[in-house]
Amino acid sequence: MQEFIHYLIQHPTALYFVVGIFSLCIGSFLNVVIYRTPKMMEQEWRNDCQMLLHPEQAIIDESKISLSQPASTCPKCHSPIRWYQNIPVISWLLLRGKCGQCQNPISIRYPFIELLTAVCALTVVAVFGPTLQMLFGLVLTYVLIALTFIDFDTQLLPDRYTLPLAALGLGVNSYALYTSASSAIWGYIIGFLCLWVVYYLFKLVTGKEGMGYGDFKLLAALGAWMGPLMLPLIVLLSSLVGAIIGIILLKIRKENQPFAFGPYIAIAGWIAFLWGDAIMKLYLGQ
Repeated sequence: MQEFIHYLIQHPTALYFVVGIFSLCIGSFLNVVIYRTPKMMEQEWRNDCQMLLHPEQAIIDESKISLSQPASTCPKCHSPIRWYQNIPVISWLLLRGKCGQCQNPISIRYPFIELLTAVCALTVVAVFGPTLQMLFGLVLTYVLIALTFIDFDTQLLPDRYTLPLAALGLGVNSYALYTSASSAIWGYIIGFLCLWVVYYLFKLVTGKEGMGYGDFKLLAALGAWMGPLMLPLIVLLSSLVGAIIGIILLKIRKENQPFAFGPYIAIAGWIAFLWGDAIMKLYLGQ
């Protein structure tokens, strides 16, 4: 194993190839995470509500959903998806975007997420090279992609991903991998509080909730990874990205629908993670 790692360090082309193939597979797994996590949460909420409101009744007998069970099937004909039908991107192309049994269309979003994961991962490799920063940067990238699409679909940012992401950021920065330990702690605190203050003031003025607590936790997690000095840039970039994508979605959608802010925080956080220092220097004219 050590020889293999040494070989990847010495041969950048091999490193890009391995990370690219691995990230395509991770992208395929992220499709499962994005689709099943909200369903897992709904199932847990139903069971918790039943236990709280009607503890005398037995919990509804339904198969427990997890990231590994039940096996993936076609949503229309329920035929199982074989391993050779689940090769990232290639299977979708060979099947021409349709189920091999019933010819039901398969969304292009599945290969898109796989390719997006690979492209983002290769970008991380290009920025950090064969370092520990690259390794943990890949983990951050994968989680942000999952959170982006989950929130875009459901307006949910699950604690099961945002909280471990924050803990990992604090952990790696205890060794000053991206910023100092004290900076990571303050980044986490300020990242949570700055959006919480906006949320609370908006609620006082309008009586409505303008955002969810998941947004606070995601920004706090990014603060734990990058420190408090990157938070203004993340907020500014998220507003810019949100405005651009929001205008596009308004043109596409025929009816008004609530927009999740989490995806724009995640996108802005990823940009700041890779190029934040360069953007700040360019802005300050240094």
